[in-house]
Amino acid sequence: MSTNIHPTAIIESGAELDEGVIVGPYAYIGAKVKIAKGTEVMHHATVDGATTMGVGNEIHPYAYIGGKTHDLKYTSGSPGLKIGSGNVFREYTTIHCATTEGVETTVGDSNLLLAYSHVAHECKVGNYLVMSSHAALGGHVVIGDRINVGWGAGIHQFCRVGDYAMVGASSKVVQDVPPYMIADGNPAMVRTTNKVGLERAGFAPDQVNLIRSIFKMFYKQGLNRCQACEKLRSEPSGQDPLAVSFLAFVEASERGLS
Repeated sequence: MSTNIHPTAIIESGAELDEGVIVGPYAYIGAKVKIAKGTEVMHHATVDGATTMGVGNEIHPYAYIGGKTHDLKYTSGSPGLKIGSGNVFREYTTIHCATTEGVETTVGDSNLLLAYSHVAHECKVGNYLVMSSHAALGGHVVIGDRINVGWGAGIHQFCRVGDYAMVGASSKVVQDVPPYMIADGNPAMVRTTNKVGLERAGFAPDQVNLIRSIFKMFYKQGLNRCQACEKLRSEPSGQDPLAVSFLAFVEASERGLS
């Protein structure tokens, strides 16, 4: 399939577009952009900066992908943005390049970012994120796989959100959200396990029960983080891969847990 570029679109010299890329009316593609086959840049959308984009992405009208970082430490050069395949960036979504030359903001595969959502410089977004409208990730945020971020949520710089977690609508996240949990509120606190999300993802009942027991251990028994980690590690269930991944996330936390 040949590349389809509308005559009103602006494609700067140096941009690299594979076969099958579609660029709609009045769209703009910057000179350092590389877009793989099957991606569609719809009318009035922008892809700029040192942005590399994989196969089969959708950039909806007025989205701005590859914008200059908001970070005031930026001095010069062309920091990057690397995007995987099968992502959908709805209208007015913004994703920024990194701040420092040789560094990239990264977005994985099969993510859905709804209208007006924002991903800042040096974020690392995994796969299968669903990010609702008006939500925002501050700089250096790390997002795992199969996460839901609710409408209007704000995630503070350098925070992490673990796999299969959920952040409730309008939440203010200032500490790490562990895997498999739901955090909600201002400031956000872990309220319970992401039971529905886990079941939809195919987790077995015994796995859901294990995660529930981990939640109780860390949030309902009056233990501090070190005590809860020691207790989980000492139990037979502490060798389960789910427990091991949970412990690894918790022990790597620098901002503390929500």
